[in-house]
Amino acid sequence: MRAAHGIGYAKLICGDETDNAMLLERLGAQLHDWHFPEDRQIQIISATLREAWMSSPDGPPLATGADKAVELSRVIETHWSSLGSPCSERAIELALSYAERRRGAFDPARSVVVHGDAHEWNTLEAPCSASGFKFVDPDGAFAERAFDLAIPMREWGTVIPKGDLSQLGRHRCSLLSRFGGVAHQPIWEWALIQCVSNGLSLQRKGLYDSASVQLAMADAWAASGDFVTP
Repeated sequence: MRAAHGIGYAKLICGDETDNAMLLERLGAQLHDWHFPEDRQIQIISATLREAWMSSPDGPPLATGADKAVELSRVIETHWSSLGSPCSERAIELALSYAERRRGAFDPARSVVVHGDAHEWNTLEAPCSASGFKFVDPDGAFAERAFDLAIPMREWGTVIPKGDLSQLGRHRCSLLSRFGGVAHQPIWEWALIQCVSNGLSLQRKGLYDSASVQLAMADAWAASGDFVTP
């Protein structure tokens, strides 16, 4: 937050790292409250990310994209069986395969400081910014841009959407690729990893409705395999 200087993130007015306290500029409503169509919402999140991405700042090193891939793999490996296998074995196998691929793809020269949790509840109105919005509550890492663009891929609410789940995911991935300026496949890979790991984590916390949606999406996407550009 300090390194961003109010660009893409709420401006840090002052902070006390000892007491873990921050005073931030006042922002407006969450993006969620605007009830924009999906295309517009994805466009706003992507535009705000493009403002927020920056090179690695001075100070303690951030977790890398490789670290995040390993971390999410461990969540998947640890909790799938203990939770009674709530998604398909195919989804688990592909998520772990994708995580290994993203771990190996980490390249410091092509990485940025990512927000790490850029969804509609962490995106708040800020008329003074270029996108009209800024982020709060970062979970920062030093990773490829696709890591951030995959976060909105896991946000589908608490009811499984109507329609072809694979096609819904591919449509959203296409929007994120277009608005974020990043290839489809890395976004798609991080998206499956996120849906599986986050779905399992939500189930562990007893948030069964949200978990079931994310795991259902993961099953559908895994069944269809890699992203194929139309």
